[in-house]
Amino acid sequence: MAKHIACSLISLALAATTVNAHAFFHTGYVNGVSQGHLFGVRAPQSNNPIQDVSSSAIACNSPLNQPVSTDVIEVAPGDKFGTQWNHNIAGASPGDGDDPIAASHKGPMMAYMAKVDDAATSDGSGLKWFKVAEEGLDTSTGKWGVDTMIANKGLWSFTIPNLAAGDYLLRGEALALHSAGSKGEAQFYMSCAAVRVTGSGTCAPTDTVSFPGAYSATDPGILISIYGSSGQPDNGGKAYTAPGPAVAKCDGSSAPAKPSSASSASVSVSATVTTANNVASSSSKGVDASTSAATYTTTTFALPTTMATMTSSKPAAGKPTTTSGSADVPSATGTSPATPSSSGYPMTGPGGKKFMCYEVTDF
Repeated sequence: MAKHIACSLISLALAATTVNAHAFFHTGYVNGVSQGHLFGVRAPQSNNPIQDVSSSAIACNSPLNQPVSTDVIEVAPGDKFGTQWNHNIAGASPGDGDDPIAASHKGPMMAYMAKVDDAATSDGSGLKWFKVAEEGLDTSTGKWGVDTMIANKGLWSFTIPNLAAGDYLLRGEALALHSAGSKGEAQFYMSCAAVRVTGSGTCAPTDTVSFPGAYSATDPGILISIYGSSGQPDNGGKAYTAPGPAVAKCDGSSAPAKPSSASSASVSVSATVTTANNVASSSSKGVDASTSAATYTTTTFALPTTMATMTSSKPAAGKPTTTSGSADVPSATGTSPATPSSSGYPMTGPGGKKFMCYEVTDF
């Protein structure tokens, strides 16, 4: 979870709320046909993300929803396999604005597979994974893989390569980068499905990785601000390289090496915010009058058009908080009130523009 200071033009009437905007991969599809809810898919108990790339849970997630399926989904090379994602493990939730996942959770979609002796019983540990599909950022449209999944009502699909027959685990992954400008704040969502490949395929990819091990917290596709100078989550129009290996070729070799991506240090930034630390985490918005020994840090971050957001704790009572930047929030200054306030704390920008700032929790 990341706490943020969020400032918006008061005229926008932005409400500060605490929202769980996460997702489960819970159902597999083969050629557009559902294989059954949780049939062969080991979904986690919670839709909370994994944020520690060194955790064993980064492989197939944990703890798992019980009972864990021992069913196996049959597929053949050339089949279209679909991963169905929803905010709730039960499936689609009509009227839920964050179903299948919050639209703010921009990032790539990926799929890996690993050969196993028995897909019904393999727990995903100690395997050699190869990437079979990914969808990152289309720089011509500014659309991410997650946008495709949302547009398809939670279904993201790819083609099963010409793999040798046998049992595999299939790892479906969504990576949310909306808070990834700070180390450890990228959000990984994944489930593993048990699949049995039939047919006479011969592909046996050798460019494999391990989970944990495939990702580093400082990989340029993980530690990244995706907000350009306009404040839009388009990576500033630059190409984005998803973490992990290249998608494996069907002849067992790997696709051409990925282009190097700009490091987080080269991402354009447009604002700074000075805030207080050492604030109790139980409070959800307003300010905390009980904080008496706050220290201050200044963080530079990309400034969206209508909201300034950064990972931080809220300011201590009576302490100044300032922002400076461009777009609709060129700069703002203010002093937090002495008591908690459900309406946040005011700040004033050039020309008398009024802003209201809150602490919000991004789950």
